[in-house]
This record gives sequence, C-alpha cells and structure tokens, in this order.
Amino acid sequence: MSLPQSKVTAQGQISVPAEIRRKLGISPGSVLEWEEDGERVVVRKAGRYSSEEIHNAVFAKRPKARKLEELKQAIGQHLKAKHARD
Repeated sequence: MSLPQSKVTAQGQISVPAEIRRKLGISPGSVLEWEEDGERVVVRKAGRYSSEEIHNAVFAKRPKARKLEELKQAIGQHLKAKHARD
C-alpha cells in the first residue's frame, strides 16, 4: 500500500490528497497546522491536539511530569465541572 503524496508547486502550494481530506474532514477554508519534529513535518487539522499539548493545558500550573492516571482523572474532573447542571 503506497502512502498518499503531494507535489509542491513553484509557489510552495500543495494539494491535500482526497483520501486524507475525507478522513480528517478537511474542506475549503479549513486551517491546517504545521509542526517540525526533527526531520519530519506533522500536518494536522487545526483544533486537534496531541496528548502532550492536552497534558500541558491541564497541568499548566504544575510543571512536573504527571502520570497517565492523573491526566485521565484531571480530564474527568474538568468534564464533570464543565457539564455540571446548576
């Protein structure tokens, strides 16, 4: 199975393969984010976040590393508080 590919034009533009557009729900006007990761480039639809980004947002006031269980608990608490009925 070959990977979807794009060719860069002289103006630096690319086309996102149809298969990828369908899977990610990318349509005209969608915003894509580009991130360098060593020799790789990660492209994602804006609004989708990595687990590291979520961890940093949840534990922004606590700089030390947290365990996965603590992350799950913090997310659960956040969702309960956000969706609590008054």
